[in-house]
Amino acid sequence: MGCSGCRFRVNFGKALSKVSVFFTMVLIFTYFFYCLTGFCDSAPRAAYRQQTSDLDYDILDDLRSPRRLFPDAPFQRNRTGSADAPAEPSQNTLDSEKETAKSNGIPVSNTFGTKRFPQAIIIGVKKGGTRALLEFLRIHPDVRAFGAEPHFFDRFYDKGLEWYRNLMPRTLDGQITMEKTPSYFVTKEAPSRICTMNCQTKLIVVVRDPVTRAVSDYTQTLSKNPGLPSFQSLALKNSSTGLIDTTWSAVRIGLYAKHLENWLQYFPLSHFLFVSGERLVSDPAGEMGRVQDFLGLKRVVSDKHFYFNQTKGFPCLKKPEGSSRPRCLGKSKGRPHPQIPSEVLQRLRDFYRPFNHRFYQMSGQDFGWD
Repeated sequence: MGCSGCRFRVNFGKALSKVSVFFTMVLIFTYFFYCLTGFCDSAPRAAYRQQTSDLDYDILDDLRSPRRLFPDAPFQRNRTGSADAPAEPSQNTLDSEKETAKSNGIPVSNTFGTKRFPQAIIIGVKKGGTRALLEFLRIHPDVRAFGAEPHFFDRFYDKGLEWYRNLMPRTLDGQITMEKTPSYFVTKEAPSRICTMNCQTKLIVVVRDPVTRAVSDYTQTLSKNPGLPSFQSLALKNSSTGLIDTTWSAVRIGLYAKHLENWLQYFPLSHFLFVSGERLVSDPAGEMGRVQDFLGLKRVVSDKHFYFNQTKGFPCLKKPEGSSRPRCLGKSKGRPHPQIPSEVLQRLRDFYRPFNHRFYQMSGQDFGWD
């Protein structure tokens, strides 16, 4: 009996050992299977934390929705003509995103990562050069940006922060999430709303001579509405008195100092970078160097990425590897401006001068518009 008990204990111990080894092998196999399929890379790294957000960056909803792998889709408009949520990405959008990923050194097969709130936002201004800046930044391998203008903090705030976060592209550790919506700068509620999301957000404002900017703004609207009244009739309250009509948005946007006062109630000046729209054209590499420094990025975007397009009158991106042609901004950029009477332009310059000087003092930069 004693020997039988010994044999039973020995056999039981061997069986238990085999079971332990079996379950260990199953766990190891399961771990390697998920890693090989990419799931391990999709989990958020514990080292990264959003400082001011209470939301968890759970990407399970992204994994359930393969159509959202490339969210840089244009906005669609509903039947009433108002802006709606971003449309589902088309095949052209998917191909464009894949090409951008290739040029940024990101494997196309890597569709994992974490959707984060933007750490930096281009908040203005309209017709200042925001689209050019965003496209130049997207060359950088450590920048991932939503391609369309989400208008979350001025039009779609009621949809909630989670809706906004889900619009953003996935990023890996060390990459910056960005978006641009130029109307934020002139929206009264935008500063407090962005601060609610994250008061540490870096803010980029692309500014341009307000007179030239107003004419460019008018030119864009005129292209969509050929029956628009003349520039001077919109800019002046009364042609005889020469008073400027600040209720016209094309004029009001150029009051940079007044808009900045609103933002400085929520963000310190150190959180802003003011980019010259003029220098973005004349010296894109130099201005991009300032932007990369501000964002804490290595200076990757440089002279070698640009050439000047004489026809359009502004710089374009040289042909990236794997692409068949250089990348220039769309046909809507570089439109010829209509002829505006010189006395009207001079009245506008006189009107803007004190606001410009105040803006120079507030920003610490003289943009030389006078």
